[in-house]
Amino acid sequence: MSHSFLLVRLGSLGDVIHAIPTAAALRARFPDARIDWMVDPQYVSLLEMVRGLDSRIAVNTRRFGATLSTLGDLRRVGYTAALDLQGLLKSAVLARAVGAERTIGFTAGHLRERTAGPFYTHRVDPTHSHVIFKNLALLEPLGSRDVRVSFPLEIPDSAATEQVRATFHGEPYAVINPGAAWPNKRWPPDRFGALAATLRDRFGLRSVVLWGPSEKPLAQQVSAASDGAADPAPATSIADLFAIARPARILISGDTGPLHIAAAVGTPLVALFGPTRAERNGPWSTADCVVARTGTCSCLYKRRCRRSAACINDIQLPEVVDAVERRLSTTNGTI
Repeated sequence: MSHSFLLVRLGSLGDVIHAIPTAAALRARFPDARIDWMVDPQYVSLLEMVRGLDSRIAVNTRRFGATLSTLGDLRRVGYTAALDLQGLLKSAVLARAVGAERTIGFTAGHLRERTAGPFYTHRVDPTHSHVIFKNLALLEPLGSRDVRVSFPLEIPDSAATEQVRATFHGEPYAVINPGAAWPNKRWPPDRFGALAATLRDRFGLRSVVLWGPSEKPLAQQVSAASDGAADPAPATSIADLFAIARPARILISGDTGPLHIAAAVGTPLVALFGPTRAERNGPWSTADCVVARTGTCSCLYKRRCRRSAACINDIQLPEVVDAVERRLSTTNGTI
């Protein structure tokens, strides 16, 4: 019997990355199956780098007519199962609407919106705290208990990477990512600049500073505060971020997309956490280092801080430098 499966994970960038091991484990369990992924159009280019997918189905839920047409096409596939990895009402409705034999999602305590629950025919109660392993647990009703974390990625050549290498004359480099969609996930740019100066003076690493839409001034602030130790990256696509992160000696970032991109390609990490839990969203390698103020956060998983200054601001430069030293020492046994 030929199987077919639909994964539903529309966004965001980090969450889509965290779902890739589920696609890999599903392919390992069903090597001859059809595996499709429903995703927001802005992340189709990311999924094009993932081996083992048959179709990347772009769905913009704000375009109701187009979405209905897509669902009509998908109903004709006859999916064995649709898996909702997002846990929202809209994602649950989309998963159920394709008419699969099974619609699999999380139990109420693990949903972002409890109203999603009634749309599932099978509900999974994961025991792991990290979102990657929660997602993998959704495969249990299909007979898979594979908890290996695999990212079958094909990363294309990148002109941006060549520009970074040329800037640093082929020498090893660090990556700093100061931005984040949530203001309370951002460590102050002057401290990132001071960190870049320390990376150069103590570890011999100059830094490239990543920036996304509307964040170039932030990268320039970091560079200006670095005493010449950091340079803003060129404009980058999602694929460029993978290519720049992969050869880096280390990446330092808050809880945002580039952190998870770097983790997916095995870059050594120092992660700075404030209003989110590293146990759920952070690095999954035990070698990586986390510096967090989550325990004192009064706005956990809230986009805006209730205090005069975000709790991530309480993280001081020496703590981060110490974490960098520890992480570099485990990379190859030397500093």
